[in-house]
Amino acid sequence: MALVLPDDAAARAAFLADHGAEVTAVVTSGRTGVDRTLMAELPNLGAVVNFGVGYDTTDIDAAAARGVSVSNTPDVLTDCVADTAVGLMIDTLRQFCAADRYVRAGRWVSEGNYPLTRQVSNTRVGIIGLGRIGSAIAKRLTAFGCRISYHNRRPVDGVPYTYAASTVELARDIDVLVVAAAGGAGTRHLVDREVIAALGSDGYLVNIARGSVVDEVALVEALAEGRLAGAGLDVFVDEPAVPEQLLTMDNVVLLPHVASGTVQTRAAMEDLTLRNLDSFLASGTLITPVPMPAPAR
Repeated sequence: MALVLPDDAAARAAFLADHGAEVTAVVTSGRTGVDRTLMAELPNLGAVVNFGVGYDTTDIDAAAARGVSVSNTPDVLTDCVADTAVGLMIDTLRQFCAADRYVRAGRWVSEGNYPLTRQVSNTRVGIIGLGRIGSAIAKRLTAFGCRISYHNRRPVDGVPYTYAASTVELARDIDVLVVAAAGGAGTRHLVDREVIAALGSDGYLVNIARGSVVDEVALVEALAEGRLAGAGLDVFVDEPAVPEQLLTMDNVVLLPHVASGTVQTRAAMEDLTLRNLDSFLASGTLITPVPMPAPAR
């Protein structure tokens, strides 16, 4: 039997009191997750089955401590997210959305040609997070003649890209910074004021990862003050809220967290989510478990 957890606080408390002990698996998404408090209300929980590749909203440490397994849906969304990153980069540098608005407002007739923008091909691109999605982005941008460098916790063997030991070092030598790192406490504000300053007034930021990875306040300030050339953003800190200042900036492209939002990809994500759930209910194992930290002693 599938039960739906209510959103209303009072209804949720009543639901958990009545059904909390019955729940052995939870199906959730990267936007919702299962925090430590909810986990405590589910004494027989065995698995958190996540719809999406990101699982930073689920308390992995609490899950590990209780022996709760967690799964996500890797690989099936890699292509669409990488496509979105490249599309955002093109739109941000070439300002296609802004140029579209320019035409629709009749300004081509009244003001003349749209101002020149920045070339995409042959730019220097830095990628934070050279995992499945970051690697797919790099592959696509290589076809554009871009020079790729990257920052990871450690160098990746066998790749032809230049490794940077820190995010600041990466930002100093590129034109576009693409954020493809996982979310969570370990990557919060990985792109901070120092990184944004190193990217500089001619630099661009593209984020298809998590809003928390970028210091959003510092980003907005840099854009407003002309210390950053532009940004393409699919994710934000407090979704669906978007900083109001960004809404009027023509050098910023804003998407409503749609990087994996195609019919084909969402169907594949749904299929893998259900296969993980079926596998757990049948055998107690998950098809695509995420790495779990060792429980604290």
